[in-house]
Amino acid sequence: MLRKSSQMAMDYMSITLLTIVILSPVSAARLTPLSIIQNPIGPVNIFDNSKYGLLHLSNGLAQTPQMGWNSWNFFACNINETLIKETADALISTGLADLGYNYVNIDDCWQDITRDIKAIPESKTFPSGINTLADYVHEKNLKLGIYSSAGVFTCQVRAGSLFHENDDAAAWASWGVDYLKYDNCFNLGIKPIDRYPPMRDALNSTGRKIFYSLCEWGEDDPALWAGNVGNSWRTTDDINDTWASMTSIADLNDKWAAYAGPGGWNDPDMLEVGNGGMTYLEYRSHFSIWALMKAPLLIGCDVRNMTAETFEILSNKEVIAVNQDPLGIQGRKVKVTGTDGCLQVWAGPLSGNRYAVVLWNRCSEGGTIKVSWDSLGLNSSISVSVRDLWKHKDVVSDAVGSFGVHVDAHSCEMFVLTPKLSHFREEKPYINRIDSYQRKTGLTEVVQTGIGQLDGIYVAIAVMDFQ
Repeated sequence: MLRKSSQMAMDYMSITLLTIVILSPVSAARLTPLSIIQNPIGPVNIFDNSKYGLLHLSNGLAQTPQMGWNSWNFFACNINETLIKETADALISTGLADLGYNYVNIDDCWQDITRDIKAIPESKTFPSGINTLADYVHEKNLKLGIYSSAGVFTCQVRAGSLFHENDDAAAWASWGVDYLKYDNCFNLGIKPIDRYPPMRDALNSTGRKIFYSLCEWGEDDPALWAGNVGNSWRTTDDINDTWASMTSIADLNDKWAAYAGPGGWNDPDMLEVGNGGMTYLEYRSHFSIWALMKAPLLIGCDVRNMTAETFEILSNKEVIAVNQDPLGIQGRKVKVTGTDGCLQVWAGPLSGNRYAVVLWNRCSEGGTIKVSWDSLGLNSSISVSVRDLWKHKDVVSDAVGSFGVHVDAHSCEMFVLTPKLSHFREEKPYINRIDSYQRKTGLTEVVQTGIGQLDGIYVAIAVMDFQ
């Protein structure tokens, strides 16, 4: 995007659910920054979301990562209201909207260079106004997003919102805006932790629920402070349409996995799938890893003119389901082998006692990558069924100890692993008081909690009831 170049199952009445959270012996140190894990040494706790919820916006939005489209990666400043309408039409006609891509987000350059009390649309490109455009998008059961910067100008030197937060938020709410991407350009050297909360307060004061996406480029480690400010926060610099950019950004975002969860997500920037700078297999890896990391799935290509390969990637329901899984724990890198750690296992837990696994080959040659059960915190004797999410079929019904496949260079294979339920056991139960920890997934009551063991790992067990 080059923005900185512009500036810098117990029976209980009905249905029950077991919520499992790994107990941390160092919970008191939750705000200690993590060092980036390029090559994990020793076991990685894929259940660890111990930093999640410490500071939480809780505006009811972003219970799963946002999905939709953004104008910048392909169109940059070459946007107008016709393009936005045609994009909304294409999301409907292709069926992408039915898969969850429901935000139509206008990035930089919609606004005029000057302002009156509030930021105003550029008259030549958006002559009908944003409110009319919002009406058009809403009629299709989609949502409209808009862009500004926590600076005196946007990155493309349009009117910014610093010191105009209340006026601009009120205007956007009156227009029917559903989403704000808030950038970091021309910020007068004021720290992000001081510049971003005023817009949160301004948006909240409008009475309209507006998704608040912080685009602070990860400079001041927003995962440490943005959870009570926004619904997502950029953890990295801008992505560009190359293999090198995409892979390095994935590594940077991995550092903050424990801080993400329903209501607030790490954002490694928008998707480049379909823009031409990577191969089909590289784009498939890009989409798989973003889905596993619970990253926002914001399409960055021209959805009016997608190739069949691009559509195949973006419309993979099974991969999308991993991203939108209600458990909401970000997957992470758990094991590396090969030259410079280029053969990688990424994994994360899913609802229903399942695991998502990506076997990612970042080497220049093909190779075999294997996930072992101990990387997932499972006993090696457990029998596991394996489903291939790109082949859309069950490939193994009773894998034991490990599972591996050959993976082509710059490609990945993605699976859902389901341990046989007979392996779950509760040992040495110690029932504590009722504890109302809820993850906003439709649960109405926590019936009881306790401490048990799941294949050697001590966990907290909460039995919950659906009413």
